[in-house]
Amino acid sequence: MGSFAPIIASQLNIKVSQVQAVLDLFDEAATIPFIARYRKDKTGGLDEVQIQQIEEASKFLKTFTERKEFIEKAIAEQGKMTDELQKKLDAATTLAALEDIYLPYKPKRKTKAQTAKENGLEPLSIIMLAQGSEDVEQIAAQYLNDKITTNEEALSGARDIIAELINENDIVRAKMRLLFEQTACIQTKVLTDKETEGIKYKDYFDFSEPIHKIPSHRTMAILRGFLEGVLRMSIAPIEEDALTLIESIYLGELSPWREHVKKSIKDAYRRLLQPSLETEYRTSLKQKADEEAINVFAENLRQLLLSAPLGSKKILAIDPGYRTGCKVVCLDEKGMLQQTELIYIHENNRLDQSEHTIRSLVKSYGIEAFAIGDGTAGRETEIFIQKLQLGLPIYLVNEDGASVYSASETAREEFPDKDVTVRGSVSIGRRLMDPLAELVKIDPKSLGVGQYQHDVNQFRLKERLDQTVISCVNQVGVNVNTASKHLLKYVSGITGPVAENIISYRTQIGGFTSREQLKKVPRLGDKAYEQCAGFLRILESENPLDASAVHPEAYTVVAAIAKDANIPIPALIGNNEVIKAVDVKKYISETFGEHTIKDILNELNKPGLDPRKEIEQFSFANIYKIEDVQVGMVVPGQVTNITRFGAFIDIGVKQDGLVHVSEIAHQYITDPSEFLKLGQKVQVKVTEVDIARKRIALSIKQTSDAPAKTASSRPAAPKPAPDQDLSSLSVNDALQALKKRFGK
Repeated sequence: MGSFAPIIASQLNIKVSQVQAVLDLFDEAATIPFIARYRKDKTGGLDEVQIQQIEEASKFLKTFTERKEFIEKAIAEQGKMTDELQKKLDAATTLAALEDIYLPYKPKRKTKAQTAKENGLEPLSIIMLAQGSEDVEQIAAQYLNDKITTNEEALSGARDIIAELINENDIVRAKMRLLFEQTACIQTKVLTDKETEGIKYKDYFDFSEPIHKIPSHRTMAILRGFLEGVLRMSIAPIEEDALTLIESIYLGELSPWREHVKKSIKDAYRRLLQPSLETEYRTSLKQKADEEAINVFAENLRQLLLSAPLGSKKILAIDPGYRTGCKVVCLDEKGMLQQTELIYIHENNRLDQSEHTIRSLVKSYGIEAFAIGDGTAGRETEIFIQKLQLGLPIYLVNEDGASVYSASETAREEFPDKDVTVRGSVSIGRRLMDPLAELVKIDPKSLGVGQYQHDVNQFRLKERLDQTVISCVNQVGVNVNTASKHLLKYVSGITGPVAENIISYRTQIGGFTSREQLKKVPRLGDKAYEQCAGFLRILESENPLDASAVHPEAYTVVAAIAKDANIPIPALIGNNEVIKAVDVKKYISETFGEHTIKDILNELNKPGLDPRKEIEQFSFANIYKIEDVQVGMVVPGQVTNITRFGAFIDIGVKQDGLVHVSEIAHQYITDPSEFLKLGQKVQVKVTEVDIARKRIALSIKQTSDAPAKTASSRPAAPKPAPDQDLSSLSVNDALQALKKRFGK
């Protein structure tokens, strides 16, 4: 892998030594969060994005190298490797080019051309392709035998051989691929008698768009319609252009054989080349659309996980309901379940009892805030609590995925003797306290922030979402004495079994009182400790550094700084005046460089600082159902989901409204996430209400102020969104694409 460093460094504009350092750390099983946070001196201060770029680039180069070696070996084993062929393979710069060179030697099912060769027609195909002046019929007659009984059969077989030869010509395929990239269109037609069944695909019943322009969400819609048997789809350039391109390579001057070669060219294109490249570009478009959708999902998930927490408060959480009542739970400041109740606020004869229950619970458990699920009956429940005038803050909490959690094995482990309704209420309350800690227990696909999430590559989706969760968890840090095993397993260096062992050992000793105790956890070895220690917080420790992001390996540096300042370590922490006066160069050594010393000082100034914003209360307008919504209204709303075609806004009714990308800002924009963030409070104007279809169209730019471009609040983290499948790019271009993919 080390040999890749110069190539990656050149294309990513990073020093070779920096790239090599990252690759070496990967070989040592270091994680991206750990490298980015605690090995800046080795990498020269590379951030998560750059480190992820290096990892992706090295994976691509490894795949390319392994495939090239396989092809070389396969051809050599056939005894067909030549110096010229080896030079072609060495000159190849894309996976597609490698595959084109390998195509004639690749094992395949018996073809028409192979049958023709077995029937002795290969010499005739050579004569035909040479396009001399010989008499066609006379020459063809020389190749008749017991299997080839007519001249036309002989000529047809020869044409089949030429067609396969054209299809397997790497130069033809490279030029044809370029023609597809530049001019091919994706075209769709509705299948006969599918108009009614596929009405949701009406926009694509007769549709055409160049493949280099089509946005990912349209690609996904077309592919879904195609797979559901509603649409017929093709991807191709103008056939005449394709044939002309091939003819310029193979067609000679006037000759008796000319028409036969033209037939071979047309057959090669229609039967072999076009279908092959259509499949290739369908896959490429799907991969591009997948990455775009996965990127949107991952960015939305990041913002959701980093939502503002209320913190350690005593919460009364309510999962609203009509007929079955509202499920009420009381949680202490650590999120532990204290009490459960059931109230009915939609039955007049039970209102007094419900009011008494709430007042009693608030008093008995010292409740500090209300968390109300924002689903069915959520707004009505909010009104009920408001009328009690208890003087406590009320928060409507997004309950997407709460029902999934309540029926999960995780919930059963936590609350084996409680039913799903109680578990769901607990999840709502804990989400308000700490969204990150609670949401990691739920499959991200159930959180309502995806785009075509069930259509994309599921392995790639899980990989990206796991990367996102890991990045968020390690950015925030984890209180080891309160964290669940589901949160702990996302900490750098900690696996699922080790997370369980941490919980067991924590229970056994009654809670950790120092980071050193982590070394006694079964299966948490030295390497795992090195990776995880800095991200785990122990607030109960006598050593205040255990509650900070300062890594234990750097405690000696802090001790030296405190000694030189003639104050104890506790007095050093948060002492801005002393910290500002520290001479960084004085503490630089072979072990700790300038990057590390500066990070330590920043952490000492604000130890354990939560990077998340403070939570804000929010109130909807006095509208509760879609029938209350009128065109022209300007109302407050919250962004609940962001896609490439617009943003969904909760305005307090059951159906979220859609702000199309064209209605976000006054200027032309292509990416709503540049202007909006998940959970952002916005003013929107209602432009259309379709009660029958339950759709609400909204505009932000038609209110008094359209949003300005937002500054990204996310940490450095992977954001892949390639323009095309990397396999179709050269090594250099692929690395450039990787560079663009991460916004660098």
